[in-house]
This record gives sequence, C-alpha cells and structure tokens, in this order.
Amino acid sequence: MKRVSVLVAAVLWAVAAVQARNPPGQPVQQPPAGQTPPQGQPPQGPPPGQQPGPPLGPNTWTIDSNHTSAQFSVRHLMVSTVRGTLGRVSGTVDYDGKSLDSVKADVTIDVAGLNTGTEGRDKDLRSPNFFDVGNYPTITFKSKRVEPAGSGRFKLIGDLTIHGVTKEVTLDVEGPSPPLKQPNGALKIGATATTKLNRRDFNLNYNRVVEAAPVVGDEINVTIDIELNKRPTGTQ
Repeated sequence: MKRVSVLVAAVLWAVAAVQARNPPGQPVQQPPAGQTPPQGQPPQGPPPGQQPGPPLGPNTWTIDSNHTSAQFSVRHLMVSTVRGTLGRVSGTVDYDGKSLDSVKADVTIDVAGLNTGTEGRDKDLRSPNFFDVGNYPTITFKSKRVEPAGSGRFKLIGDLTIHGVTKEVTLDVEGPSPPLKQPNGALKIGATATTKLNRRDFNLNYNRVVEAAPVVGDEINVTIDIELNKRPTGTQ
C-alpha cells in the first residue's frame, strides 16, 4: 500500500509541474527554429518534405478550383464534335482591380483528370498515344502581356506548355466581372477565356494509321471558366 501511495503522489506531482509550465487555455510554447520540441510535444508546421507556399501579394487572387473548369472540343471524323473537360485548374492571378495591364496569370491544369464521358477514349487520350500524362501530367500557362480588345474584353498573351512543348498563345478573355464581397470581407470575381489550338503544334499526334484518315480534327477549341478569390485585407 505504501508503494502505491508513493506512485500516486509522484504522478500528481508530475501533472502539477506540467500545468504550472503550461496553464490551461495557454498555447504550448514552441522551441526556436531548428531545435527539437520537448519530449511528448508534437512538432508544428507542415509535414516533412512539404514546403509552405509563398505569401500572397496584396493584389494576388487564387483560382477557386471547385468553381473553375477547362473544357475542350474537337471534330471527330469530320461529322461530329467530341466535347470534354480537363482536370483540376489551379494557380494565381495578379490584378489590382483597376487596370487590366496589371493582370498576370500563372495557371496549371491537371491532365490526368481529363473526361470525355467515355472511359476507353479517356484512357487512350491519357496514354502515350496522345497526352502521355505519365510524362507530362500538367498543362501550364504563364502570361506575358495584356492587349485591350474592347469594353469588357482583353487579350492575354502568354506561354502555353502542353506535352513538353511551349508555344505563345493568345487567350480572348471576357471579364473580369465586378467584385463580389463576401461576409468575411473576401472578394470574388469571374472571367471566361477562349482560344483555338492546333494539336500538331504540341506534338499531339496519333500513329500513322490513325492520322492517315481524318479521325481527329487538328483544331481544338478551349474554354476556361474561372472564378478567383482574394482574401480579406490584412490576412495571409
């Protein structure tokens, strides 16, 4: 019985010591950067190998991937049109809310999410026969300059990389919409961008047998409906 009493007293003393260092409701103190946290205290920050993203600038808008889509259409056998969507669209757009000259876009599209509604065709398009997503999993666009195109419209010129090939392209943009303020102070805007691409410019070619007949048209129409979010002033 004496040993049990001694053990209980030791446990109660240890609990009291911990509470004295970290009273209820107070955050656990963290060690300086580069030092190991105290025993029993979980490490803070991103998981190992995962670096935090760069801080957003005051005029940076982030793409709302859940409300943004990239669609495409292409002629099939010269008699019909096949339509589909690419995968998740992510990235940022710099825009001061006043001048279109301030627009700078950095966009990434996940090609692995391609969907035309037919599983066999989708697998073929993702395969080395066409997009080869194993080696080229994303499509990227980085804008370089803006040109006016009338009221409510502008042209966004930049480098588009598909299948490892980079070409300068022009996006015809309608928008941006007037900003919509959210209850938390955040802002939302939207826009639609369209362009036409020649798939052969990006080495998107089938084998000689398929290409010998007009199975797939060369021209691809692309439409991106984009929604952008801007955090409330003073937040990171």
